[in-house]
Amino acid sequence: MSSRREILDLLRENARYTTEDIARLTDYSENEVAEIIDEFEEAGVIRGYGAVIDWNAVETDEERVRATVELNVTLDRETSYDDISHRIAKFPEVTSLRLVSGDYDFDLEVEGDSMREVSHFISDKIAPIPEITQTVTHYIMESYKEQGMEFDDHDDDDRLSVSP
Repeated sequence: MSSRREILDLLRENARYTTEDIARLTDYSENEVAEIIDEFEEAGVIRGYGAVIDWNAVETDEERVRATVELNVTLDRETSYDDISHRIAKFPEVTSLRLVSGDYDFDLEVEGDSMREVSHFISDKIAPIPEITQTVTHYIMESYKEQGMEFDDHDDDDRLSVSP
């Protein structure tokens, strides 16, 4: 029998799979798949569905700038990581926020219409938070893989190399 986890894996692979598709790929009936997905949604296991977009492939004059920001924090007796995360996550510019191990505490991903907008957001909204002691911003220049999906332009040169 298939596991309920397999349904999650299939939805992560392709959120557009229908319950009929998932039933065909697992040992569940279509009704069972629908019930399991409903349970996952009600329990908050499935938080939403979205498309993986290669913004470099979108033909538009509008630029979209993304950055990863390392955040170091200092906690006091009254403030926890959760408290800080709730303050940061409320900003619409924030697309992801994770507590991580290693040299810094939070891994923050932000989006804006320009490098200036992203820089101002970090300096005006994030850096002034009292518990934040350091920010290091890395602008994303090119994405090669997002959410398990590899971006490939299919412009590979199929010619064989010839060496003298």
